Amino acid sequence: MALTASHISYQKLTPSGVSCGACTNSSCLIKRNISTLENSNFVNNKSTLQIKKGQQFIIEGAPVSGLYFVKQGKVKVFRTGIHGKEHIVRFANEGEIIGHRGFGTADSYSIGAIALEHTVLCCFSKQVLQDVLFENPHFSYDMMLFYANELNKSEAKVKSLSQMTVRERVADMLLYINRKFGAVNGFLNLPLSRKEYADYTGTSEEQVIRIFSALKKEKLIIARGKKIGISDIEGLKNEISAHNFFLDS
Repeated sequence: MALTASHISYQKLTPSGVSCGACTNSSCLIKRNISTLENSNFVNNKSTLQIKKGQQFIIEGAPVSGLYFVKQGKVKVFRTGIHGKEHIVRFANEGEIIGHRGFGTADSYSIGAIALEHTVLCCFSKQVLQDVLFENPHFSYDMMLFYANELNKSEAKVKSLSQMTVRERVADMLLYINRKFGAVNGFLNLPLSRKEYADYTGTSEEQVIRIFSALKKEKLIIARGKKIGISDIEGLKNEISAHNFFLDS
């Protein structure tokens, strides 16, 4: 299914908008290479997308149109498994890339993506990206390093999922979210449903609820409705210390 204007709020970047040079996302691949890109027409061929909370902007199986760079907001990236069960691949925030797994290697997206809050995306078309990769060796090399790092993280995650118990995977996910998004007023700055915790760790919602209950009794976490907070980070780290690695960076 192809995305249309009815699926997303589309807005072409205007001169009054934030240019790549003025962007504050220092971790963004484009921003890191702006000195070699600013004299090309590449950065002028950017579009911005305003995505509402809960809105899907990449549909699994849709034709690859390009790459999305998160300028603002939080995104859930997922793929559909056996019997239609959703598996959350990762969460993304400012400066990160969405849709790169299908770029250059496939005709359709192998993942779907949904905004977890109001999100602003910078979008570069497939053709524009291919052109700049041929023209700019420095940017191409940085992109290659990005893909190598993504491959390393994917392999580490596969290894950890095969070795960790369900409790360890849940503990590791809480630490991952804390590292990536931080906390506000004692609670993780990424409120997720129990189902989303289960979809990321490869378990059931019931198991997540039981593990959260146990971690609360052990005073490792606190919970208030949907919100979860870590009250003993070192204690939670001890849960996975035998593995000497985290699920994600």
